[in-house]
Amino acid sequence: MITFANIKNAIVVIMKSLFSLPLVLLGSIFCASAQNNIPISTPENNNIENNNIEAEKPEQTSFLSENEPAELGIIFPTMNFSAFGGFTASDAIKPRILISTDIGGTDPDDNQSMTHLLMYNDRFDIEGLVSSPSFGSGSKAHLLRMIDLYEKDYYMLSRKINGLISADSLRGLCKQGRIGSVTLAGYSTPTEGSEWIVKCASKKSDRPLWVLVWGGLEDLAQALHDAPQIAGNIKVYWIGGPNKKWGVNSYVYIMKQFPNLWMIENNASYRGFIADASKADNYNNGFYNRYIRDAGVLGIDFENYYNGLPKMGDTPSLLYMMNGDPNNPLKDSWGGSFEKAKFSPLQVIDRNLTSADTFAIYSVMEFISNGPQTNISPDSACVTLTVDGQDWKGYSIGNGKYMVRYSPKSPAMLTYRITSTIDGFEEQLGSFTVSDEWPGKPSPTDLKTGKNHYTDRHERSLYAGGWQGAATVAKWRNTVMKDWEKRWSYLKNKK
Repeated sequence: MITFANIKNAIVVIMKSLFSLPLVLLGSIFCASAQNNIPISTPENNNIENNNIEAEKPEQTSFLSENEPAELGIIFPTMNFSAFGGFTASDAIKPRILISTDIGGTDPDDNQSMTHLLMYNDRFDIEGLVSSPSFGSGSKAHLLRMIDLYEKDYYMLSRKINGLISADSLRGLCKQGRIGSVTLAGYSTPTEGSEWIVKCASKKSDRPLWVLVWGGLEDLAQALHDAPQIAGNIKVYWIGGPNKKWGVNSYVYIMKQFPNLWMIENNASYRGFIADASKADNYNNGFYNRYIRDAGVLGIDFENYYNGLPKMGDTPSLLYMMNGDPNNPLKDSWGGSFEKAKFSPLQVIDRNLTSADTFAIYSVMEFISNGPQTNISPDSACVTLTVDGQDWKGYSIGNGKYMVRYSPKSPAMLTYRITSTIDGFEEQLGSFTVSDEWPGKPSPTDLKTGKNHYTDRHERSLYAGGWQGAATVAKWRNTVMKDWEKRWSYLKNKK
């Protein structure tokens, strides 16, 4: 008699002997065997919303037992097998992730992305939730508040989804990182968050630790400074762009000291996931009223951020782990596709600029000013760059020279001034133009990138809404939102 166990054992033998067979095919074979009367779908109808699993059955997160992956010696790429026969497993082995977020700071989209993570936490081995607010008033308390909300919806979600992490377990993963930016050095002193990154990255594992950064890089830079040996154990997906200007000093430190760090620097592609407020359809401005309103405590809270408009700029880092092969950024995934970065632009500026001076968006600009020689400590801010309505701190670099770093977040023509309270320091005024293409033209002062540094694709055909690479994320947005719609429905259905 053929049983499910027989089928399962047979597939183990096949997987051991035919290791070169494409993993996608193996996954679909197993899914078809594991589910009664569920056909394998074709590429034409493999949308995630066509999930055939009965609604009352909890969603599954793995189709192998805990010990089988180790026996097989195979680590499956992260993918959603629901596209291959209605199976909802995201992968055989969950990715290890640690989130560094500036939640509670100036942009509430981190709260929205955290809501998404909490509702999909069954797809990941979450090892840390670090509060890293390089700017603003964010703290670990904001993480704990979101978990408190999740705890109230946990029962309803867990009726339909297997493998959700308990609220108490999540609370134990919350750590406080650095509050505020760092000096030109790019690092300062260890924090609870940076030490936790070191601890998690130092674990023995066949899987890398994916550090998903939703804000500044200060805690990651601190961890790398304190334990440089962890660089080979981690892979970084960073939502850069505007976050680069907040943590530009840590960015420069990492690029100079760890050029071979495996990193996706997503400066603009993530914008393809941000809802279009001008569209009143179900998956943009209408999504909240149609699917989230009255859906549990998390649904009530969601309206507090952009009036319920799903911006969720950090979510592509999670989507990247949920679909496709995260080890190959060149391929399509819900979280975007990327290209190898040839360099990261850094320009040294020691004169007053005019609008004829053009710099690449997201580039590092080092403004060097001459002034009186002083005994000011290099850790003491003594110069201020005012640009685009914001102030940025500068420091003494010795011999009467002062430096402040800046990174422009969007195409524009900007004016600036550099001032100081130091007696005899002359105010400097100027303007410059920011182009819409990254990384732009190379220069001798650029930061070098290693073979594992990836960034937004440059093709003009992949711009969306004026943002480079955004089309690589935007094309998956409705598919992702439809899947999320289903999870929100679990919080509405009281039966």
